[in-house]
Amino acid sequence: MVSLICTLQDHRDDVNWCAFSAQLLATCSGDKTVRLYNTQDFSELSFSPLEGHGYSVHCCCFSPCGQFLASCSTDATTMVWSMATGEIEGVLEHPGRSPVRICAFSPDSTHLVSGASDGSLALWDFPSKQLRGTSCVSDTTMVACSFSPCSQMFVTGSTYGDLRVWDLHMNQCHAEKNAHDLGVTCCTFAPSIHSDSQVVQFHLASCGQDNHVKIWAINKMSSGAFRVQLLHTLTGHSAPVLTCAYSSDGQLLVSGSVDKTVTVYDAKNAVLLYTLNQHERYVTACSFSPTSPLIATGSMDKTVNIWKVEDGCSGHAGKSLPGQSSLTSCEASTSTGRSKLLVSDWSEQDVSVWLLEEGLEGLVDTFKTNNIDGMELLTLTKEMLASELHIESVGLRSKVLRKVEELRSESACAGVPDEFLCPITRELMREPVLAADGYSYEREAITMWINTKNRSSPMTNLPLLTTLLTPNHTLKMAIARWRLSH
Repeated sequence: MVSLICTLQDHRDDVNWCAFSAQLLATCSGDKTVRLYNTQDFSELSFSPLEGHGYSVHCCCFSPCGQFLASCSTDATTMVWSMATGEIEGVLEHPGRSPVRICAFSPDSTHLVSGASDGSLALWDFPSKQLRGTSCVSDTTMVACSFSPCSQMFVTGSTYGDLRVWDLHMNQCHAEKNAHDLGVTCCTFAPSIHSDSQVVQFHLASCGQDNHVKIWAINKMSSGAFRVQLLHTLTGHSAPVLTCAYSSDGQLLVSGSVDKTVTVYDAKNAVLLYTLNQHERYVTACSFSPTSPLIATGSMDKTVNIWKVEDGCSGHAGKSLPGQSSLTSCEASTSTGRSKLLVSDWSEQDVSVWLLEEGLEGLVDTFKTNNIDGMELLTLTKEMLASELHIESVGLRSKVLRKVEELRSESACAGVPDEFLCPITRELMREPVLAADGYSYEREAITMWINTKNRSSPMTNLPLLTTLLTPNHTLKMAIARWRLSH
């Protein structure tokens, strides 16, 4: 689930861009300012707004370390600001003095690239603030740019509708013509790199005036040549898409549109998860926090909305969400009416405490030696106790199994909704997936079932038409919400 947690209303004109660092949120606007907020409570910093640009500020981005912010403007400059003081550290004047529409840092902080309305590009050495190289694509406006995770290349998008791959010598390595009909509006690399002996592959998301978000594979061959392949076309918007951004783990993709909506996708499986409707005008900007399950979206309604991803599916598993708390291991082990949910979260120490409470102190060392945590505890069988834990006493094995069964029975009475339980194991699901029979199962359980049961459905006993398993994010989110409330 994604929920709106606050709305920032400080800008006096269209919000053009927003960007997160580990601790700050930056927003920029047609009102010529850049504003900065602390992501703990979204209070504005004392030296905000940053005022120095003479015209509309189109884009802003943090250096990877978060110590600097770059912003670019119609005034033909890219300004670099200190995030310690708010002072200007440098003013980079774009060659040709054309309005600068886009700027981006390389992940290694070595380079900064800026693109302008005349189709020109400038590559800057960031530590020295010196111009390293320029290039130009005629008859277009550069409106999109993103560095690859390796920092060795970047991709640009223009109003001409093309995506172009560039190296650090400003050589054009590949041009994907007509990537978006009527023009590209934004592009962003996913954070991961896939490689083998022959190919290094990157994923890139782009959006445009054709109402689509597209996910591309950019393959760099061992020969040095590039091949670009369209993987997915996402059609969740009904009007031109103006902005898109990946989560820090690459699992989610957010986009904003002229249709006033924000969409959140499962990036890997190209599945629409949410459509958010709170903005009153075009959504022009979006960004994921790199450290918290937060999304910022900016709009021509002059506001910035802050959203919270409430299930942890954006790669922050194990972290408490802002404003919420989770049980510690000790609290879990001593909570009244132990449920299977909490038992599955037990650490090895929690299991030791449970053994002592149940009069099984003689097994503490054995369980510790074998790294038995809550998940392992719930799966213990008579055979495992004998062959793996080497508990020779039949009576002792029976007592352990009886106590484990009591835990299972208690959990069954703890009010766990039946749809949250895997039909195979009857345990609370952690990674629910949808199988071809239309039922959801725990991934590990259905995978093992398919491998040993000749591809039959556990629920209908009919053959599965395919063994493809699709993550059920909606169910996972519902389970996470139930888990937090219990």
